[in-house]
Amino acid sequence: MENEKSSLFNRNKIKTITDEDKLQLDNYLEVVKSFAKITYQSVYVIDYEELKFEYVSDNPLFLSGYSSQEVLEMGYEFYFKNVPKEDVELLNLINDLGFDFYDKLPQTDERKLYSISYDFHLKGKYDKPILINHKLTPLFLNGKGAVWKSLCIVSLSHNQKAGNVAIHKQGSDVFWKLNLSKKVWIAEKKSKLKEKELEILRLYAQGLTINQIAEKIFVSPDTVKYYRRKIFEAFEVKNFTEALSFAIDNKII
Repeated sequence: MENEKSSLFNRNKIKTITDEDKLQLDNYLEVVKSFAKITYQSVYVIDYEELKFEYVSDNPLFLSGYSSQEVLEMGYEFYFKNVPKEDVELLNLINDLGFDFYDKLPQTDERKLYSISYDFHLKGKYDKPILINHKLTPLFLNGKGAVWKSLCIVSLSHNQKAGNVAIHKQGSDVFWKLNLSKKVWIAEKKSKLKEKELEILRLYAQGLTINQIAEKIFVSPDTVKYYRRKIFEAFEVKNFTEALSFAIDNKII
């Protein structure tokens, strides 16, 4: 077995990296494009110096029926054409309050540890608007710590309405929720589940029913329902789908 492991890793080992090879590191968009290939989510990059989209993946959700090239050329105009008016107003508010939050952080690379998540509607060429979840994180800062370029990830939202704005810091147990009516950020502790609750949530993510989960972990279906209720209470959600979405968004599983 050890020889098999050694053979596997040695087969992939690169012994020589040239200065020319290292020049590839400057072409960061190739990394973004590679990521877009292996995720179902839509991926795009915003350039805040040029106020444009620098890259838009061809993953269909964010495109709203357009081609990636059409969305790339529309840039910021894409929002005004394809987001309902009330949600455009919401995006403006999130943008203002998000950057207010960011401006209060120390002007160091630590700013890259923060990301923001929120939901809004997209219509485009769809028959009805769809609610999407939008996550944004800084890629590059300028010399003064301002966001220069950001990576954005779009997926279907499991919530019922727009908003649900939160800022997370990588490696921290604290996150900040935006109170939209008061326009203030409120710090909260991330919900933590017990090991059995985490196990049940992971099994649900695999598509198992309550009875199948019960059989898998050698408990009764009523016990699974008890743990399910504790998960819902901890996350303040109403069903397993919302619980799974919350756990993923908050990096709990």
